[in-house]
Formats: sequence, C-alpha cells, structure tokens
Amino acid sequence: VLRQKGTEAPFSGKFLNETRDGMYTCKVCGTKLFSSKAKSHPGTGPASLAGWPSFEEALPGAVKLVPDDSHGMHRTEVVCATCGSLLGHLFDDESTSTGKHYCLNSVCLDLEE
Repeated sequence: VLRQKGTEAPFSGKFLNETRDGMYTCKVCGTKLFSSKAKSHPGTGPASLAGWPSFEEALPGAVKLVPDDSHGMHRTEVVCATCGSLLGHLFDDESTSTGKHYCLNSVCLDLEE
C-alpha cells in the first residue's frame, strides 16, 4: 500500500474504530501526520468512505497532495511529506468542519498515545 499505491480492504484496518488520544504517524518514517482530535468517527461522511480511518485535517506541512487519475477517475493522493509514502486519498466532504475528508489506510499509520 505504502509503496505500490494500493488500498487495504474496507473495514479491515486496525484504526477504523480507534478512539485513543494521540498522534497518528507515518508507518515508514515516523512523521507526525494527524491528531486524533481531527479523526472522524466511523459512519460519518459519505458511505463509500466509511470503511477506512478518516480525518478532517492534517498537521501543517505533514502531507503532500498529488493528483491521481488512475482507475478512470480523478482523485487526490495523500502522501507523507517526509518520505513520500502513500497514505490514502483526500475527498471533498461537506459534512466535515473543513470540507475535506482524508480517507487513509490503517496499514500506513501508527498511533503515538
């Protein structure tokens, strides 16, 4: 997932229902990416994105956004700004306070409590 731009199966990730406080970090390099305070609860936002951990905003400078036109659609990849590992995708989402929905793969993250 991190290097070959894959996606873990929906509802399979260990952080989907995680509620502990802390910082989510890049699995590869340890860069702090998202605060647990920015994590959306499962079942909020678009149903098509409900199977992955979701966040409303990243820490400043922690991620880069890259256009992704694969699979016959236009999306925006979210990659670690430090090591370039793929973390997931960013979508517009009017149900969040930021209007954004970072849909991430648990396998790409660690949690520092």
